[in-house]
Amino acid sequence: MACAITPEGKEIHTFKTMTSDLLELADWIDAKKITHVAMESTGVYWHPIYNILEGLGLTLLVMNAQHIKAVPGRKTDVKDAEWIADLLRHGLVVGSFIPNRAQRDLRELVRYRRGIIRQRANVVNRIQKVLEGANIKLSSVASSVVGTSGRAMLEAITNGIEDPQVLAGYAVGKLKKKHVELVEALTGVVGPHQRAMLKSQLRVITFLDEEISRMDAEIAERMHPFEEAVKRIDGIPGMGRRTAEEVLAEIGGDVSRFPTAAQLASWAKLCPGNNESAGKRKATSTGHGNPWLRDSLVEAAWGAAHTRDTYLSAQYHRLASRRGSKRAVMAVAHSILVIVYWLLRKGVEYRELGGNYFDERNRAATVRKAVRRIESLGYQVELQPA
Repeated sequence: MACAITPEGKEIHTFKTMTSDLLELADWIDAKKITHVAMESTGVYWHPIYNILEGLGLTLLVMNAQHIKAVPGRKTDVKDAEWIADLLRHGLVVGSFIPNRAQRDLRELVRYRRGIIRQRANVVNRIQKVLEGANIKLSSVASSVVGTSGRAMLEAITNGIEDPQVLAGYAVGKLKKKHVELVEALTGVVGPHQRAMLKSQLRVITFLDEEISRMDAEIAERMHPFEEAVKRIDGIPGMGRRTAEEVLAEIGGDVSRFPTAAQLASWAKLCPGNNESAGKRKATSTGHGNPWLRDSLVEAAWGAAHTRDTYLSAQYHRLASRRGSKRAVMAVAHSILVIVYWLLRKGVEYRELGGNYFDERNRAATVRKAVRRIESLGYQVELQPA
């Protein structure tokens, strides 16, 4: 449903969604001498229209549907088209960030790879479920049931080997030292149907591993222009190459479209909203932003929280003790995004502040707090410089 407002008046026209029909829409817009087009972002349904109109020299705005809601109870497709056209006419709409075609292609590849990785994780969970049903506790001893050792043991189980001593002999590396624990963990009863399921699941794991490798190669080829940016982001604690590629695919290598780091964090919805009424501030959620970017940064934040003697780890533990682990990890994810912004904006390398940054920032307050805690336990404290 398209509504055109021109000096001649208002005209509403209905088009189908096939490519030939969208080309008719483009011809209709061109015949009307229209220069600005606004559309609502609904799932992926705006992509075909945007692809057709992108090269016509028009000013295209894709708007968040939540920002342009009309009066409830008066919604039809015709009224929606008129309302969007009227908002655009008066300059009351702001377009969403739509990257160029090359970055959109890269974004699709990176998201597809992440989807495959999630599928692989689901299959690993199913393997674990089958093993539990067969009284095999391999995950209690090995860090990964589909690692080099675990994979060899599973292949042996599917081939009919049941002796736990023989199965434990497939261990390699550090896992060899846990021979006794492995024998206990691999003592179970595997039925024919469970062997059939394990064979199928291992074939799926092999296929998904090959697909992930192909996607890695394809993405690495397209990431050549951003290689320096990837290396800078990879230097942040908790980040890896894949996570750096995911972040760059979502925000792009040029962050100047976001005037400040706070606006980038707001776009990603990695900061709390505002809910104040009658002078009282109420709790608010972070809102719905880019779920792919959020997932990557939260995953990196959990990794950073487990690093040693780093600023991000210190920030996590400092906040987790007061606000809880989930709020703390969101704060760390926000800090990582801010760091990424300035690394890309200024073209500099990441500089570690150290795990004692918060203690050194106000040494006197840190000492007073420590002394008070010790004195509250019934001790007398006397401080002397080392």
